[in-house]
Amino acid sequence: MIDEISSERIAQRLESAYCHWDLHRAAVQAQPEVKSTPPRAFSIAISREAGTHGSAVAEEVGRRLNWQVYDHQLLDAVAKDMGVRTKLLESIDEKHTSWLLENFKRAFAVPLVSEPGYVHHLARTMLALSVHGECVIVGRGAAQILPAANTVRVRLMAPLQDRIAVIARERGKRPEEAKEFVATADQDHIAFIRDNFQKDPTEPHEYDQILNTARFSVTQCAGLIIQGLHDLQSNIA
Repeated sequence: MIDEISSERIAQRLESAYCHWDLHRAAVQAQPEVKSTPPRAFSIAISREAGTHGSAVAEEVGRRLNWQVYDHQLLDAVAKDMGVRTKLLESIDEKHTSWLLENFKRAFAVPLVSEPGYVHHLARTMLALSVHGECVIVGRGAAQILPAANTVRVRLMAPLQDRIAVIARERGKRPEEAKEFVATADQDHIAFIRDNFQKDPTEPHEYDQILNTARFSVTQCAGLIIQGLHDLQSNIA
């Protein structure tokens, strides 16, 4: 259960997200009318092993680009609240609705195994955020769900001992506790993606960038991701 401080923080972040959605819709509506306008605004999807500073990297990328960041708490808040989901879907211009439905159907070409209600809402939420673009999404299978055409898909990894040391230091755990935490978190993440999206998050071909956070700092990882974004954007300019 989310505590009061967390609830207040998420409410503030939702307000920021609302502003982002409204600004995007206003910008699209101001554009000249065309027959087909597929979304080309990029998003960044970050998949990470436990102990690789995924949230910190995402926040640094978001800060530098002035993009909205969606971690698992904010994603869940949007996906599970019907009122918030409705506001997000209503913020999508009619020009992009068919794109959203097409990609949603493609994402679930294979039947779901578990939690169909929540997972459907989650996938639709992530795709709707991708329509708006200019956001960083951490975890929840975003790298597997969002279309490669307008997504920079990043995997953060590091040697096991480095990740155990990070968790022990940041969470105040003993080494054996940190080791168990890392193993459980990694297993849960892999199982969630495999069970619900029939994909393997450890498969390197799922990503555009794979970064070793034991070799690169948070700021260096953010810089490499942003450079990759600019390179991919220039490829379709």
